[in-house]
Amino acid sequence: MSIDLAKRTAAADRGAPSDHGLVPGRALRPRTKVLPEHARGHNRSLVLQSLYRSGRVSRADLARTTGLTRVTVSDLVGELIAEGLVVELGQRDDARPGKPAVLLDVNRGATQIIGVDLSEHAVFRGAVLDMDGRILQTAEVELAGSRGEEATAKVLALVDRLVAATTAPVLGIGIGSPGIVEADGVVATAPNLGWVDEPLQHRIAERTGLPVFVANDANVAVLAEHGFADAQGDMMLVKVGHGVGSGLLVAGALVFGSRFAAGEIGQVMVGTDAGPEAPYDRERCLEAWLAVPRLESRVAAAEAVGAPTEPVLREAGQRLGVALAPIVGALNLSEVVLAGPEELLDGVLLDAVRETLRNRTMAGFHSGVTVRMTSQGRDIVLRGCVVMVLSAQLGVS
Repeated sequence: MSIDLAKRTAAADRGAPSDHGLVPGRALRPRTKVLPEHARGHNRSLVLQSLYRSGRVSRADLARTTGLTRVTVSDLVGELIAEGLVVELGQRDDARPGKPAVLLDVNRGATQIIGVDLSEHAVFRGAVLDMDGRILQTAEVELAGSRGEEATAKVLALVDRLVAATTAPVLGIGIGSPGIVEADGVVATAPNLGWVDEPLQHRIAERTGLPVFVANDANVAVLAEHGFADAQGDMMLVKVGHGVGSGLLVAGALVFGSRFAAGEIGQVMVGTDAGPEAPYDRERCLEAWLAVPRLESRVAAAEAVGAPTEPVLREAGQRLGVALAPIVGALNLSEVVLAGPEELLDGVLLDAVRETLRNRTMAGFHSGVTVRMTSQGRDIVLRGCVVMVLSAQLGVS
C-alpha cells in the first residue's frame, strides 16, 4: 500500500486532510452510520474497523455488524481490495446449504508503522511495528543528558535507523514526546529535554517524506491501553518517566484541554506540609517525589545507609494519590492506570495510591475506582504510536 493511498484514506474519512493524528473531541473508533454527505468516508472506516477488530468475516457478516446494506458493503470491500487494504482469505467451511461465504481480513502485512518513545530518562527508544502492534525491529540511542538541538539530532538519527529497517511501505511515523505538544506536532515545552516550540513533526516529515504524528507521550500511552488492552470506560493513564504526565480518555475521546496541557499533573504542587498558605514551589510538585530520576535517587540514598526503601515508595504513592483524588472525583473515572518502571511503581507505591484514593474520595461513588499497572509494559508508548497512526491514516484503532 502506498503512502499516497494512506493519505487519501485519511482525507476521505475526515472530509479534509489533517496533519495530526489526535483530533480534539473525535472518538477513536467509528461506531455508527452518519449523514449522507459524510457517509462514504465514514462507512469505509466502519468496514475497516470491523475487519481490523474481528477479521475472518464475510461480506454478509460485515453488513450485519455495521448496519450497512449488503450492496454498500460489497462496493466498499471491492474498493478496499483494489487498494490493497483488504484481502480475501478463501471460502468459509460451512455445512449450511448454498454457496460458502468468502472470508475477508485487513491486509495486515501490507504496511508497517514506526513508533518512537521519547519519555524515558536515559534513552530514546524506537521500533518498527506491524498493524497489530507486534514489534518487528527495535533501536535506541542513549540520551546522556542531551538537550535542545542535540536531543533533536538524536531523534532524527533514530528515525533514520528505523526507516532503514522497514521491509514494507510505511503507513506513518508516530512519536510520543514528554511535555506539552500542540495539534500541529510542535512541542511547545518539554523542560527535561530543553525544548521550547520545537517543530518536531515538521522536521521529521521534511526529513523522511512520510506522514508523521507527534503527541504527548502519556496521551499516546493511553491509546495503547485503550486499543490493545481494550480498556473499558473513562480512564486516566499516569506515565512516569523523565517527568510525570497523564492521558485522559473520556467518552471514547482524548481530553486535550484549551492549551493542550490536560493531564500535565507533574507540576501540580502536592507538598503542602508548610500549611495551606505555602507559596508555589517546584520542589514540592509531584515530579519531585515521583519522576524516575528523583525516585531512584531517594531509593538509592535509603539503600546506602541500610534504611528500608518502603517508606520512600509509600510517600511517592501517597503524593500521587493526593494529586489524583480531585480528578477521580471530578470525572468519576472507572480506571487509573500507571505506566513506568515496574520495580518502582508496582507493589508498595501502587498500594499507597489505592489507599490514598480510597481515603480521599466519596465512598460508593469514586473510591471503587480500579487502580492498576498497565498491561502493555515498557512498550506502551511504542504500541500507542500504532493506534495513533492507524486512527489518523485509516480511521481505525
